[in-house]
Formats: sequence, C-alpha cells, structure tokens
Amino acid sequence: MDNRNYSQITFEFSSDVPAEQENEASVGVRVKSLKTEAEPAKPEEAPKAVLTEPIESVAAVSTAPAKKSTRGRKSLKALDAEADLVNIPDDETLFQRQYYSIGEVADMFGVNQSLLRFWENEFDIIQPRKNRKGDRHFRPIDIKNLELIYDLLRRRKLTIEGAKDFLKKNSKAAAHFEMIQSLQSLKGFLLEIKAAL
Repeated sequence: MDNRNYSQITFEFSSDVPAEQENEASVGVRVKSLKTEAEPAKPEEAPKAVLTEPIESVAAVSTAPAKKSTRGRKSLKALDAEADLVNIPDDETLFQRQYYSIGEVADMFGVNQSLLRFWENEFDIIQPRKNRKGDRHFRPIDIKNLELIYDLLRRRKLTIEGAKDFLKKNSKAAAHFEMIQSLQSLKGFLLEIKAAL
C-alpha cells in the first residue's frame, strides 16, 4: 500500500494574487493537516474585530427577538393553546342570521377556510348552502355541527376516521355535546356569582 498523503489543488486564473498566496489559500485544510504532522503548530494570532457600527445599534440588534416562521405545521402546544379560543356567539345571536360566510365561520374557529372546506368533504353532517357562484354559506346548525367536529378533532385529539366513527356510533352525540356546553356555561355563571360574593 502507498502511504502518501495527497492534497487537492484548485486553479484560479486571476492575476491579482501572487502564486505563493494562491497555493496556500487554495490548498486549505488538507495542507494544514500535513503541516501539523510534519512541524509543530505555530501559535496563530486571533483576528482583531473591527467595529464599523456604533455600539448602540449593535446592542439593539442583539437584543431583538428572532421572529418565528409562520409556515408549516403548528406545534402541539400551540394547538392546545388555540383549542379553547373558539369565538362562537351564544345561540340567540347565532340564530339571528340565516347564513354566515365561510370567512366569518373561519374567524369564529380561528382556522383556515381550506380546513372548513376539507371538513365539509369529510363529514356528511356539514352541508353549507352554495350559491351559483359556488360560495359557501353556513347555517347556524352547520356552525353547531362544526363546533362538535372541532371539539372532537382539536380538543379530544381524535383522528378524522375516529371522529367519523364517533359520530356514527353516537347518533345522540350532538345532543350530548350541547348538554355539556350548557352545563359548562352554567358552571361559569355560578363561578362568577361565587367570585362576586
């Protein structure tokens, strides 16, 4: 076997750099490792930092928090925090209007409109009316069904298939869910009265 160490040489065709500096710059790490085997390493001087900006602006840049990307999937912690932020009005105000646009419903739940369209395709209980243009208009009953689906998928962490099975097996799931909602609102009311005493 041949125990020679070879180094790769790159060719740069510029006349600005002398040939000696060109060889040292282009050889890079491999020549450095050869030098350490043959000769003891010379202590190198650390490059001195030159400030080109005032100190105040450097401090301001270093203390600015890095903005997180809004693209991609949300973390489970973020989903848990947003699961309770549903802004659905109470039944009296909800049933005052016959139809709600998909944008209004998406704002109520804090989700994308595309997610509502996906849920419409996956679940048969959501049947929004469509006009000639194809715009979806949700009735208050559809919004209640969306609230049930949102609860199954986001709070209880069921899969789409699991939520479908739950809705098929528990035909009274909507009534049960409404009962739970009314009891929770009653509990909140009683806690407010207790805090006022």
